[in-house]
Amino acid sequence: MSMESTVNIRILIVDDQRLMRDGLRTLFELEDGLEVVGEAEDGATALQKYASLLPDVVLMDVRMPGMDGVEATRRLLGRWPEAKVMILTTFDDDAYVFEGLRAGALGYLLKDVSGQELAEAVRKMAGGGALIEPSIARKVLAEFSRLDPQQAPVQPASEPLSAREQDVLRLLARGLSNKEIALRLSLSEGTVKNYVTNIFQKLGVQDRTQAALQARQLGLG
Repeated sequence: MSMESTVNIRILIVDDQRLMRDGLRTLFELEDGLEVVGEAEDGATALQKYASLLPDVVLMDVRMPGMDGVEATRRLLGRWPEAKVMILTTFDDDAYVFEGLRAGALGYLLKDVSGQELAEAVRKMAGGGALIEPSIARKVLAEFSRLDPQQAPVQPASEPLSAREQDVLRLLARGLSNKEIALRLSLSEGTVKNYVTNIFQKLGVQDRTQAALQARQLGLG
């Protein structure tokens, strides 16, 4: 690890298992630019720790005694809309996936991801991105597609999407990352990021999950 650190990404770990918290802390200590500033064993404690620490990213387990991760995420975003929460769990559970993202989480990863993948995901979220594991993205989209249309109305785009923007949106709706979309369409990752930003603005959405929902309902998913 470099001794000359730039601004660290400050992380709060929320998990009821001490072994998991210790493991994650050790993992991040090996990564340059990542710093664990606090830990919490349940949702209520997570809210207290967030208030005092204001971390950049929260890693949130979902199944915890007392206040679970979904409720903690909902309350956290209700008080601090700028909070960046990544749900991290061993359970590939449709209900938790859906409710966690509906509560406002920007990312969802299973605990069997590699340390490098998790570190990269934290950096991406801290930089303003969102991340959903592709296999989970498909489940989320399937759940969204079963919603009553009155619960998830399609908002007309402020401007029509260009043909290339539609191509990007189709791949985004399948759970592909910007890097994967760039490779598929022979574009630079920066260009794809610009397309995604334009798509969000035109559709009036704030994240990839909402954009993917719109894509499905517009026949582009």
